Amino acid sequence: MHIERVPNRNSPPAVLLRQSYREGGKVRKRTLANLSKLPDETIEGLRILLKGGTAINQLEDAFEIIRSRPHGHVAAVLGTLLKLQLEQLIAASPSRERDLVIAMIVARVIEPSSKLATARGLSPETCTSTLGELVGVANASEDDLYEAMDWLLERQADIETSLAQRHLEEGTLVLYDVSSTYFEGETCPLAQYGYSRDRKKGKLQIVFGLLCNAQGCPIAVEVFEGNTADPTTLAVQIAAEAALDGLYVIRTSVSDELFDSQETVRAYKSLSRVERAFRSYKTVDLKVRPICHRLPERVRAHIFLCMLAYYVEWHMRSALAPMLFDDEDKALTEALRDSVVAPVISSVIAQSKRQKKRTEDDLPVHSFQTLLKDLATIVKNRVQPKLPGARVTFDKITCPTPLQQKAFDLLGISWQK
Repeated sequence: MHIERVPNRNSPPAVLLRQSYREGGKVRKRTLANLSKLPDETIEGLRILLKGGTAINQLEDAFEIIRSRPHGHVAAVLGTLLKLQLEQLIAASPSRERDLVIAMIVARVIEPSSKLATARGLSPETCTSTLGELVGVANASEDDLYEAMDWLLERQADIETSLAQRHLEEGTLVLYDVSSTYFEGETCPLAQYGYSRDRKKGKLQIVFGLLCNAQGCPIAVEVFEGNTADPTTLAVQIAAEAALDGLYVIRTSVSDELFDSQETVRAYKSLSRVERAFRSYKTVDLKVRPICHRLPERVRAHIFLCMLAYYVEWHMRSALAPMLFDDEDKALTEALRDSVVAPVISSVIAQSKRQKKRTEDDLPVHSFQTLLKDLATIVKNRVQPKLPGARVTFDKITCPTPLQQKAFDLLGISWQK
C-alpha cells in the first residue's frame, strides 16, 4: 500500500490510499480509501507507517535524555587554557600526566574540591561535567591525580621561567607579597604555628609568597614553613611614619633614575592586586583550603596547581570584564585620580553596572562565580531515540543564551568544543 496524490483539475489534488497488484501480467492499482479530508500531519504519519517507520503521538515521545553533563563552564575554562597555550608551558609533548594536570587546573576553577572528588567528577559513572571526556581522562583515579601532581612539581621551575619570559620584561615592575593559610592535620612538617593572617589562632599553617607582574598576573609561587617570618616590622614602621604630619611615606631601594616618588607610591599601591589574588586564591574562587596533604611536596604541588588555575582565571576575568562588576577601564580610573594617594574613582561604566545591574548592551551583570554557574547550564545531553530497533545514541548541546554567547565571544573561543 502507498499514498498517492492525484491531480483533480481545478480542485486540490485527491489524496488516495492505494494498493498495487498484478493482473494478466500488468501492474494495476486499486483505491482503498480517499484521504483527502484528513489533516496533512495525519497523512504524513500514515505515509511513515506504510514505509516501515513508527508514528508517534507527540514529538517529545520520540526521544529520551539518558544523561546530561554540564558543559559550558568547562568549555569556557578549558578553551581559555588552550588559547593561552598553557599546556605547552606545562610540557611541550602530550602525555597522560599533562592531560591529568590540565583536568585538575580546569576542575580547580569550575569546582574546587579534593582530589578524590575531582577524580569522581571525571568518571563516566559519577561525572559532574564533560571535563573527563573532553580532556580524555575519564578513567582517572585519585592515585593517578597524585602521581600527576608529583610530575608537575618537578616541572615547576621550568614552567615559572616560561611564565616570566612571557609576562615580564627587563626593568618591569614585579609585585611580591606573602600570605598564610591554615592547615588541616598535624603531620606535615611544613605546618607550623606562626603569625596567622587568617586570624585563626591555635591553627597550624603554611606561608606562601606569590609573585605577579604589574597587572597582577601570577608568575610564580613559593611555599614556606608556617613559622617563617616576613618583614612585618617594616609594615609597622611605614603606618607610624604615615601618621606624621599627614605624610604618605614609602621606603624603597630602587634608584631615582628608575622610580620617582609618584611611581614608587603607585608601585606600592599596586600590591593590592596581589592581595586580590590572595583573596581569590584562598577563599573566593580557588579555595586553597582545606589543605589535607601530609607530604611537603604534595602541599607545594597543590599550591602551584592552584596558582596555575588562578593564571587561567586571571585571563578569563580580564576578557570578561565588560560582563562582570569589575571596572574594565583601569587606565581611565587611574587618570581620574588627582594623585596616586587619592582614592580610586570608578569609571562611569563601572558605576552604571553597579547601579543598574545591566551591561552596556543590556545584559545582566555577573560576578565571575555566578557567570560560571550560568555557563554550566549549557549542557551536553545524551539522547536515545525511542523507536523500534533504534540503538544509536547521540549528543546534543544546549544552544547558548545571548548572554552566554557574549561570554564566549569575549573569550574568543567556541562553546561547542
